[in-house]
Amino acid sequence: MFDLTFDEIAPMAGRTAVATRQLASRARRRVRAADVRTPEREPDRQREAVDAYFAAAHRGDFEALLAILDPDVVLRCDAGSAHPGLSMVLRGSEPVARRALGTADPSVPKHPVLVNGGAGVVVMLHGQLVAVMGFTVSERRIVEIDAIVDPERLGAIDVTAIVG
Repeated sequence: MFDLTFDEIAPMAGRTAVATRQLASRARRRVRAADVRTPEREPDRQREAVDAYFAAAHRGDFEALLAILDPDVVLRCDAGSAHPGLSMVLRGSEPVARRALGTADPSVPKHPVLVNGGAGVVVMLHGQLVAVMGFTVSERRIVEIDAIVDPERLGAIDVTAIVG
């Protein structure tokens, strides 16, 4: 690491040089074996996946949700300190699809936006911002959903330029 020997790294890690070498070897194997997905670069393809996600959720179509969600999809929801019980991380297409079906409401306006350069939505209720959702799409499937529903963080966002 950064041109240091294992003898130099070991005291920093609180391990022996042999144990440090083994940890590095295991880490290299895990990195090589990691199934890292390349995010879709085409905005139209990203948007198609996100639109399909909401369409399936609004229809109550569990199978269509499973088809658009990667089997290893991760949903992260940040509700902040005001509602810590609502913050969560869900992994896997079935739990994420069930969550989507449980929270879908076609009457609540969702405005397409770019979030961190990818397809996303802002969710408005009675003129108030209630959520910002960013999606990562790879190979036409949603692999990550990041939702912010923290009122404090949302209060700092000016959406008038986005939704008029």
